[in-house]
Amino acid sequence: MKKGIVLKISGEALAGPNGIGIDHAKVLEIAKEIKELYEVGGIELSVVVGAGNIFRGRDAIKVGMNRSNADYMGMLATILNALSIQSALESLGLDTRVMTSLSIPQVAEPYIRRKALSHLEKDRVIIFGGGNGIPFFSTDTTAALRAAELGASLILMAKNGVDGVYDKDPRKCNDANRFTKLTHQDLLEKNLKVMDLTAATLCSENNIDIYVFDMNKKGNIAKAATDFSFGTLISSK
Repeated sequence: MKKGIVLKISGEALAGPNGIGIDHAKVLEIAKEIKELYEVGGIELSVVVGAGNIFRGRDAIKVGMNRSNADYMGMLATILNALSIQSALESLGLDTRVMTSLSIPQVAEPYIRRKALSHLEKDRVIIFGGGNGIPFFSTDTTAALRAAELGASLILMAKNGVDGVYDKDPRKCNDANRFTKLTHQDLLEKNLKVMDLTAATLCSENNIDIYVFDMNKKGNIAKAATDFSFGTLISSK
């Protein structure tokens, strides 16, 4: 039986040096890493991508934008990123499908659980765009929800320059310590900022492991499927 894996990638990881927009050379680099993960074998792979390289809802809300509007704009931005990843993966010979929670049939399939399961059974890589299709939820929650719906047992949280979960912000505190392993309960009780609480609770209730690692080191995405020595593993036990 194949192992279901959901790879969560931040939108910022797709940007160039200035952190804005889609850098197609960078996307192709990431696609090559995703292909290596796919070629590990014995897995059903889907990808959830964020939108921070195109639109940051938090910033828009700070200057007075309505939260719902900001979230919908972010969802649309994730679809642009998903299509970019799809193009790169298909240029490498992988069979893919983009599925979205917002209905844009001209460019992507609507998300239907049974259809998604069929794609995975046919060894296609699914890229999910459009978040959950409703505001007030993050793409972290999308990753957790899709993992639960599709029976995935592991979410790979590919971080952009952070190699795990720390007790303090490692970018600000030199004495920050990285956890090698945590339980879901630890994550909730310590309020560690790995993902939002809704996503963390979904993972806890559905026994979905989370592995947090730095995606910027070449080969880490593929290694993360089987090697939990270079990041932080969050599990039920």
